[in-house]
Amino acid sequence: MLFVALAATAVVAPFALLGNASGHDFEFHLSSWVEVARQWHGGVLYPRWAEWANYGFGEPRFIFYPPLSWLLGAALGLVLPWRMVPAALIWLALVGAGASMFRLAREWLPAGSAAAAAVFFAVNPYHLVIVYDRSDFAELLASALLPLAVLFALKLSKQGARGVSSLAVVFALIWLANAPVGVIATYSLVLLLGVVSLIERSPRALLRGAGALTGGFGLAAFYLLPAAWERSWVQIHQVLAQELRPEVNFLFTRVNDPEFVRFNWKVSCVALAVLLVLALATVITHRIRRRVPGLWWPLVVWEAFAAFLLFPASGLLWRMLPQLRFLQFPWRWLLALCLIAAILLALVAERAKRPWLIWTVVFLSLAGAGAAMVRDAWWDSEDAQNLPAAIQSGKGYEGTDEYAPVGCDRTALPENSPRAALAADGQERARIHIERWTAEKKLLSVDVLHPATLALKLVNYPAWHAEVNGQPVPFESKPQTGQALLPLPAGHNEIAVMFGQTTDRTLGGILSLISALALATVRLRHRG
Repeated sequence: MLFVALAATAVVAPFALLGNASGHDFEFHLSSWVEVARQWHGGVLYPRWAEWANYGFGEPRFIFYPPLSWLLGAALGLVLPWRMVPAALIWLALVGAGASMFRLAREWLPAGSAAAAAVFFAVNPYHLVIVYDRSDFAELLASALLPLAVLFALKLSKQGARGVSSLAVVFALIWLANAPVGVIATYSLVLLLGVVSLIERSPRALLRGAGALTGGFGLAAFYLLPAAWERSWVQIHQVLAQELRPEVNFLFTRVNDPEFVRFNWKVSCVALAVLLVLALATVITHRIRRRVPGLWWPLVVWEAFAAFLLFPASGLLWRMLPQLRFLQFPWRWLLALCLIAAILLALVAERAKRPWLIWTVVFLSLAGAGAAMVRDAWWDSEDAQNLPAAIQSGKGYEGTDEYAPVGCDRTALPENSPRAALAADGQERARIHIERWTAEKKLLSVDVLHPATLALKLVNYPAWHAEVNGQPVPFESKPQTGQALLPLPAGHNEIAVMFGQTTDRTLGGILSLISALALATVRLRHRG
């Protein structure tokens, strides 16, 4: 763990000198952390609505984006300056990745080889791409859990009920960290469990695996069910718009966008290097497959499946397999390939006369790749200051296309709109008094001489409910922007607007509770 921690420190060391590596998703994650921390101060313990997205009109970001990364980022922001939070979260994720890989590798390898595998996986080439180019902190967290899921799957037929509950918990945590990695984990675990069942000539692993995956989905139901149920309320299809589709993100793709091609070729070169190392390691370790069949065969079959999905020939699978398209980028399967590479490299080194020489070459290559990525990364020291200041001042930040409610063109929303105003310029003036305006509750009073329509600084979303003088009143939507409009009668109006508890969120919470109780009961009985 000391070597893992040192390697993780080396990865984040440039942050202390150059600022933050501002990758593709940096602002999205930073804004989520700041938003959540601010809502905690306002008494909202588990946010659902991102109040300051779309410059104050909001979006249901936290219903659809898994919670672990934004909860951890917000928690770190309570004790650290925001400029230090990205590096701290990366460091924790990399150390966690090394720890979980050591636990996996130690099951079949001596401590020295397992330690080397752990260091390699912690700072593997795809993790470096995430850190310096993508800033996908959630994916990094989920990747740290993947080795534990593989371990519990490979040992499931021998561990009984204890193994089922362990796999269920880790599987749920992966989904709660990052949905694309959740898809990768789901397909990978089904494949691994199938291979183990064939090797053992028994369906035990598959049957227990089905119970574990069902339990994991149940544990994560408080997030998964609302995310699935309510996606028809937003423009979720935008996650597959234009250059976000799998078919334009295979290795060495060419499109009419130089920046897109530049990054694709960079990650494609990383993938090609990993595939070459894997091919060589697979050939070398082929001789020892009989000694560790329960490890070698599942990993090699998984390797072939993941490698195939990187290339256009797999297009039919991307179209047919459920939810696979929502991975967006086929090269995300490098998460699996780098995990496999860590184990196979350790197996190669273990049988070599000079294992230290192999690992020296591997780590020097990683250091060179990391140095090149550091030079090529976009370093920024202002976002971590400007974005919290924008939220604190009430300006807010840019929203996301896929979380915009149906009928809302977020780019047409006025940035400097008042919190409440009469919808039409020709309408009479009104006395508007805002008593309370928080992320999930807005209280105000409005006096008008004639019936009028009130425009709120809020996009209309089915979870929002309004009461006028104690009576429920349905929202209307402004054409194009989807801004929430509220019809008012003449006279004095007391208005309460609340983000309500929807049926799907209630059901999801109940399913998670039932699943947790069921798994705990099974585990306690097994101990007895």
